[in-house]
Amino acid sequence: MGSSEIEVVSSSKPTDQPPILDVFTACVHGDFHKLRTFVEHDGASVSLPDVNGYYALQWASLYNFHEIAHYLIQHGADVNAKDNMQQTALHWAAARGSIAAADVLIENGGRIEAADINGYRAVHITAQFGQTAFLNHIIVKYHADFDVPDNDGRSPLHWAAYKGFADTIRLLLFRDASQGRQDKDGCTPLHWAALRGNAEACTVLVHAGKKEELMVKDNAGFTPVQLAYDKGHRHIAPFLSNQQRAHTNSWKRKLCGEMMADIGYAPILLCIIVFLMILFINSVVAAPNLKKVTAVVGIWAWTALSLTVGALIMFYRCSSKDPGYIKRPGDLGTQSDAEDPLLNIDLNSSSVWMGNWSQLCPTCKIIRPIRSKHCPTCKRCVEQFDHHCPWISNCVGKRNKRDFFIFICLGTLTSFLAGAIAVQRIWTSIPALAEGETWIHYVIVGHPGLVVFLVMDAVVFIAASTLTITQASMISRNVTTNELANSARYEYLRGLDGKFRNPYNHGCWKNCADFLFLGYTNDDDIAWPPLQRAAT
Repeated sequence: MGSSEIEVVSSSKPTDQPPILDVFTACVHGDFHKLRTFVEHDGASVSLPDVNGYYALQWASLYNFHEIAHYLIQHGADVNAKDNMQQTALHWAAARGSIAAADVLIENGGRIEAADINGYRAVHITAQFGQTAFLNHIIVKYHADFDVPDNDGRSPLHWAAYKGFADTIRLLLFRDASQGRQDKDGCTPLHWAALRGNAEACTVLVHAGKKEELMVKDNAGFTPVQLAYDKGHRHIAPFLSNQQRAHTNSWKRKLCGEMMADIGYAPILLCIIVFLMILFINSVVAAPNLKKVTAVVGIWAWTALSLTVGALIMFYRCSSKDPGYIKRPGDLGTQSDAEDPLLNIDLNSSSVWMGNWSQLCPTCKIIRPIRSKHCPTCKRCVEQFDHHCPWISNCVGKRNKRDFFIFICLGTLTSFLAGAIAVQRIWTSIPALAEGETWIHYVIVGHPGLVVFLVMDAVVFIAASTLTITQASMISRNVTTNELANSARYEYLRGLDGKFRNPYNHGCWKNCADFLFLGYTNDDDIAWPPLQRAAT
């Protein structure tokens, strides 16, 4: 695949400008004054190619000198002139993402669908070089065909997957590019992403596509999973294998796993909590073979049970509450799928758009707020997405994170208090032991229910306290679990030096106060503006 890539000259301009001897070097370095001198005083032609077959208009377009490009066209340059590879100036503009130059070319008759010797159009070139903003521009403004195949049957999505440009993949999928198209080798975009070991590209394609695409075989009989293993890409092969296995065993999921996949582990956790309450009452508080409960122990036991009831209430709230689902076009009830305005939206003029292509959701077809994420389990985009918690069978996001935090805090406090009461009860009830008998043997044999409670309570305490400490730390820094786990993928979490820097961190006190009083933090109020690399 790599042998047929565009052969446009895309090296950086030299820092030490050599002597400008003709219209070509003038266009390379953007010297408008010298160019006018060559054309208007020396009578140089702007319609002839140089010794390599390249035109002055191609050089001006490559480096986005739109004023020079306009001048050349006015003075006789052919906007659709082709070099030896049958590439036009628009192909060269696409390689560098030269939007201003492309506007000049197209508005003066440049053909947006012009193809070179390999069948590459401007949309193929943008995908090969990852010029996402340029691709979106020509789709929105000039209605470029973003799903057209080249001579080998490869669409722009094939090229973006092959090169690993995840942002370009998101845009193409957002525009409904075909994921199932097979090229002359029988390869889908997922085949090429797996072949090159592009992890993020594979993730985006799998989550946005259908599971059947994991089973498609190329002309050699290989699936994307087999290609990944064959090329030694151990970082993505297990992921693809797990996704393929889930599809292969779909009949088992329908028999016994589909309901669990939808409901999650919330019923199990509910049963555990209720079981521990009953066990605490019967084996700790009201156990007949333990000493009579004192007033102090009774008060603490009542407190523990009250906290458990509070935890159950918060468990119900964070499980049933909307975590912050972002409305999709179909949820609004005003547009049909065929009239979806998002497919033709100008991203550069959207009030939500922050210049980050990860805001596009190929599945929901929405432009989501910058800290949102699509949950593959819930199949919805969640605002201020933290994580999907199977134990509450719900996502944790903007609208239920405070409830979730209160729930795990109550779980930690309750399990600690109940465990302390259980230890106190058994410790004060140990009688004089017979010779050779240990207190451990006495507790296990004489109070098995209490032992079971302590073991289960310890597991709950360790899990709840670990989660509480982790969540408290992230709340104090106003960062989510998802952002910490995927910080390398999000440009808004990096400063100019490339290191991690959270623009939403206003300091521990303000972060905690906003969270406790509002339940969430205001994303519009940022400490410093995120980088806008993707928008330029």
